[in-house]
Amino acid sequence: MTHQTDPLPDLADLLRFYAEAGVDDAIGEEPVDRFAETAAQPAPAPARRPETVARQEAAAPPPTLPALAVPDEAQAAKAREMAREARTLDELREMLERFDGCNLKLTAKQTAFSDGNPQAPLMLVGEAPGRDEDTAGKPFVGRSGQLLDRMLSAIGIARADGAYIANVIPWRPPGNRTPTPLETEICRPFIERQIELANPKVLVTLGGPSAKVLLHATDGVLKLRGKWRTHVTASGVEIPTMPTLHPAYLLRNPAHKKLAWRDFLEVAAKLDAVSG
Repeated sequence: MTHQTDPLPDLADLLRFYAEAGVDDAIGEEPVDRFAETAAQPAPAPARRPETVARQEAAAPPPTLPALAVPDEAQAAKAREMAREARTLDELREMLERFDGCNLKLTAKQTAFSDGNPQAPLMLVGEAPGRDEDTAGKPFVGRSGQLLDRMLSAIGIARADGAYIANVIPWRPPGNRTPTPLETEICRPFIERQIELANPKVLVTLGGPSAKVLLHATDGVLKLRGKWRTHVTASGVEIPTMPTLHPAYLLRNPAHKKLAWRDFLEVAAKLDAVSG
């Protein structure tokens, strides 16, 4: 009697059977002792004890931070002395870069000294740089600067060659806060010397703070604007000055743009008069 052998199952059928049975990983025919494998691995390096880390950190020198300049009369006196020594606008800029007597410089990205043409007959002065000005290193480059450009263009003046622009304070106050009186007083000699060296024929103060600094005024800008005043330099030169509204104020109060337009028409007429 002969015994008939069953045919071998098809490979595809066998794999399908494994899959249906939940077999999804290939393993060897011999068992593997995972505990023996773990024991054969090298032991991890011992963690450093906290006191060791503390000793290493104590041995490392602390980072050097700039000394905080406390605004006081001594710093203001230093600013006055340095400003008097500047013979050119380039020298004045270099002195501001070296000056360490104002704490605003520590938090600002860079000095926003000026923009435009220093030989122009018109100079405009605002209060302090904002975020965009701090990034660019130039005054009036953000939205208020764009509005100022349009205001100048409306009276036929191009910013690049027809005006010289600066701020009372060349460093952005943190969070665009209002500069303190001492911070303003420390920066006053530099902007006054900047005006004296530029020697414009007409000066425009943008906003109340710059008008109060440069004209020693106490009234608000809505009372000051539209009336010609005089800025007197340290050497006695008298410069006709028009206080007007700051472009940032006009962005918040567009109804007052007509007031600034009147002021800029006065500025255009004065420039024609002093240039003729």
